[in-house]
Amino acid sequence: MAFCEIVRKGTGMESAYLRHLLEQVRGRRIDLDSAMQQLKNLPFDDLGFAKVDNHRCVRTGVPEVIYSEGKTLAHIQGIVKNMARRHDNILATRASREVFEGIRMVTDSCEYHDLARIVVINPRPVKKIGNIAVVCAGTCDIPVAEEAVVTAQVLGNRVSRFYDVGVAGIHRLLHVRDELYQANVAVVAAGMEGALASVVGGLVPYPVVAVPTSIGYGASFGGIAALLSMLNSCASGVSVVNIDNGFGAGYQTSLINRLAVNAASGEGAEGPAEKAPKVAVAGGF
Repeated sequence: MAFCEIVRKGTGMESAYLRHLLEQVRGRRIDLDSAMQQLKNLPFDDLGFAKVDNHRCVRTGVPEVIYSEGKTLAHIQGIVKNMARRHDNILATRASREVFEGIRMVTDSCEYHDLARIVVINPRPVKKIGNIAVVCAGTCDIPVAEEAVVTAQVLGNRVSRFYDVGVAGIHRLLHVRDELYQANVAVVAAGMEGALASVVGGLVPYPVVAVPTSIGYGASFGGIAALLSMLNSCASGVSVVNIDNGFGAGYQTSLINRLAVNAASGEGAEGPAEKAPKVAVAGGF
């Protein structure tokens, strides 16, 4: 692919940086060798313990994210410091309060979503489009649902929440079905037997991304029962992400919502980076 094509497809800080560099070369304010040296660092920054992927947003239209669980605090801080110098709206998922406080030690520009366990570094307003319905069966499922909500919102989507509408009181779900019809795609988070995803899938005319949660008594096997139930759904249009993977559901529905908005506006598919929100590339996944 030609370099100018890469620049055209770039978004946010990546596009701005590449354009600025090219303008410097054209204006002879920087020589070609110096520009090439800078470009060598674009694919990734090698921090020794992590290789920060700077080009994921350019390639796919959706940024990489810092997955915090299992990382040392020092490693998280190193990745954050590297990214925060040039990017906005960096997501750090599965972040405890301790991780948040550690991130605050290297940058004041961050906010913590306690229920979602997500830190947003360099938070900036993003234009939100379309509509994603996030539905959860019970109050215990809200943290997983909120992980999907925050992820989708930061990626530039409008989100409507429908919480505590599980099948044990199906009238609660039917009460909001008119609002559900207004969405382009839904996340459905449920534990126990995970039946809610099939019910929603049988009601709405769009894709449902089901998230089995680890909520339930012994025979739920930490979410495996809900996972198998959702995988065996008799409702068409239901796909399934991993147990408690609210982030994955928010990410997936963001892609689907954006395609729906583009199709409705007649813009069609012009490449993933072309239509992506102007958000950050972060390091860690």
